[in-house]
Amino acid sequence: MRSLKLKASMETPGLTREPKSDKLESPVVTKNGSKLFDEMKLRFLSFKKHKYMENLEHFENLAKGQAPKFMVIACADSRVCPSSILGFQPGEAFVVRNVANMVPSYESGPSETNAALEFAVNSLKVENILVIGHSCCGGIRALMSMHDDVETSSFIGSWVVVGMNARLRTKAAASNLSFDRQCRHCEKESVNCSLGNLLTYPWIEEKVRNGELSIHGGYYDFVDCTFEKWTLDYNASNWKEEGGKVATKNRTFWC
Repeated sequence: MRSLKLKASMETPGLTREPKSDKLESPVVTKNGSKLFDEMKLRFLSFKKHKYMENLEHFENLAKGQAPKFMVIACADSRVCPSSILGFQPGEAFVVRNVANMVPSYESGPSETNAALEFAVNSLKVENILVIGHSCCGGIRALMSMHDDVETSSFIGSWVVVGMNARLRTKAAASNLSFDRQCRHCEKESVNCSLGNLLTYPWIEEKVRNGELSIHGGYYDFVDCTFEKWTLDYNASNWKEEGGKVATKNRTFWC
């Protein structure tokens, strides 16, 4: 049995009480020599002082409920946090992250991703869904490394097969390219396949058809720090046909 591996680089205070001191303490080395949680504590106290306390009314309103305009589906990769890259502030985006930012089809059955979709679209009434792919994606590299007869008994293999159509389209369109360039092609193709899979959810397709919801793709290249964004063109897409693809519009580059 072949195994797949990701090939990516390896007393509670009251809500309105301010930190006791403006001076941040130096990290204290714990018995095992780790400073990680001491540093995390300092970051939290800095957030509380400079973000929370200075925007107290905003955070008090968020405690009563949320009404984000965006749902973002991004990769779990530690290098591609959408809030850091795109500047989302608390309350602005409902975010789910998984390996290779994939969206399974409606017929695939329950997962944390479609549970989040259901809540974001039907309860929070988000107006935009943004699926963000990225450069050097370990999940896509695992997908592109699969053989056609691979056994998907591993958790990684069982998940990344969600993007099999993106792999097949990449092999058909870019077989003459190097493996690294094929992976890059698939990173974007996988986003478009996820946009198509979004339309398999009846309550998403209905809202998109009625103009109540827009679906977007994005691609973050952290090698040269550029971002590419596009929007699904519902009327021009033939996603319902076997082997059909989505059409896109309003493609822009931020660099």
